[in-house]
Amino acid sequence: MTKVAVIMGSKSDFSVVKPAVDILKKFGVEAEVRVISAHRTPEAAHDFAANARDRGIEAIICAAGKAAHLGGVVAAYTTLPVIGLPVKTDMMGGLDSLLSIVQMPSGIPVATVGVNGGENAGLLALQILGIRYPEIAEKLSTYKRQMAEKIAADDAALQEELNG
Repeated sequence: MTKVAVIMGSKSDFSVVKPAVDILKKFGVEAEVRVISAHRTPEAAHDFAANARDRGIEAIICAAGKAAHLGGVVAAYTTLPVIGLPVKTDMMGGLDSLLSIVQMPSGIPVATVGVNGGENAGLLALQILGIRYPEIAEKLSTYKRQMAEKIAADDAALQEELNG
């Protein structure tokens, strides 16, 4: 079974991570969900990243706030795709997290979604997997078609309401 790791720097970030886990499960992809801190458990972050491929993981989502270094630390120890998920903070509304994740040095890329964008993190992981797994790509096509149909229906309902 296809597997994506979803890790967060603190258990309090789970509400931001949950939409990623939910969308992965909706598409039939297993999620390995962990709490690992880049700063408080750096050895665990290293071990997790260095051994992820051997455990069957094909992409890693890293959620973190404030000094959000988890994605970068993980990316330093793996060649798997890493997706950064910035967590909203009280200090700067998540801008601190976003900048910590997106401003990676050359050679250590971390794809980054918007602040608290758990669902998009999961969808990006699915799109990456869709390159290798046609069944995931097909499910994504259906998902996007259903989104478009909903918008078209919403527009038709609004036009009906406005034009009586």
